[in-house]
Formats: sequence, structure tokens, C-alpha cells
Amino acid sequence: MDLGLYIAASGMVADQTRQAQLSNDLANASTPGYKAEQSPQHSFGELLLSNTSTGQQIGAMNTGVQLGHSVVDMAPAGMQTTGQPLDFGIVGTGFFAVKTAQGVRYTRDGQFTTSGSGQLVDSAGDPVLGQSGAPIAVGAEGTVPAGSLGLFNVPDAVKQGENLYTGTPSGHASGTVRSGVIGSLRTFQSGQQAIQAIDQTLQAASTQVGSLDGSTSS
Repeated sequence: MDLGLYIAASGMVADQTRQAQLSNDLANASTPGYKAEQSPQHSFGELLLSNTSTGQQIGAMNTGVQLGHSVVDMAPAGMQTTGQPLDFGIVGTGFFAVKTAQGVRYTRDGQFTTSGSGQLVDSAGDPVLGQSGAPIAVGAEGTVPAGSLGLFNVPDAVKQGENLYTGTPSGHASGTVRSGVIGSLRTFQSGQQAIQAIDQTLQAASTQVGSLDGSTSS
């Protein structure tokens, strides 16, 4: 393969992945507890500088763009007040636990409701669990004390779908649960930044394609 074509193609593949992630972030900007995914990109020059500073062997030269493994940004999001008694947000670190058909899963999405049997459930109808692992009963007034919800520390949680995670819990998390709020992305700002980023990557891809035949892109 022509070297210039390979370099341009690797950059476009990396940009396509980034655009797909940004589009998914936009689609879930209003989803409670959603966490964005990011894939780091490195040029050979950046890798060379990094390897030189650590003393790690450089290995084979990669002349294109290297796309790293996707990572989930687990930084705590802001709180949005809803006033709904069964909406819960986590201030700080931690996960709620829900019992799914596939086993216990963890989530930051605290937009819950009441099942027909009077239990606290998530949007899929899965029971929310307390710290002991037991389902939580909703009171006669349709409320649940925030302290009744389990708050789990899950190191190295792995994303499963949009809002569920798997992992091995390790004690009680250090965050706190608040009622009447949900954790959410800053919708407008997130959408604005995603659109700007997509525009920039499209411009970069156009420039790379134009340079293959010696022409330049304005």
C-alpha cells in the first residue's frame, strides 16, 4: 500500500471512531448517569517522545495514527434537580446495584420507579438493591429514604451497554446519595462541544484526502 494512502486512511479510521463516540454522546446527553467513551489517538512522534521518557523500547515504526483502547470517563457529573421522590443522584463516587436477568449490574442512573409489587426498580423493571443485596420496598407514600439505597465501590467497572457496568464490588463507596436529583451531562454544552469536534475531524479528513494527489485543501 502507498505510504501516504496508509497514513491518510489510518487517520480517517481514527476520526470515524471518534465521530461515532461523539454521536453516541449526543444521543445520550439527556440519559441519567450516562458516561462518555473516549479513544486516545497518538501519532508516531508522540509515541516516540513517550517511550524515550520512560525508557521503553520503541519497536517497529508506525507511520500512521494509532487508536488506543476506548476508556469510559468516570468523572462525576453534575446534578439536575427533578423534584421526583424516586429520582436519586450520586454525589461523588459509587454505583447503584440492580438485579438483572444476567446477574447484578451497577449503574449511575438513579431514575427509578415502583414495580407492581411495591419494589424500587430501574427503567427496565429490574429491582434496585440495598447495601445488603436485598430489594428495596417503596413506602406507602411512594418514597424511599436515600440511605436505603446501596452505594457500591466498583473498581475497574466495565461498561455493558449504555448505563450498566459489571465488576467486583469492594465495600461501600465514598459518595453520597441525594433524592430528587439525577446525575446528567451538561446537555447543551456537551452537544455544542461534540458538534465542534465533529466539524474539526471532518475538516482534517478532507485535508488528508486532498493531499494524496498533491493537491491542497483550503
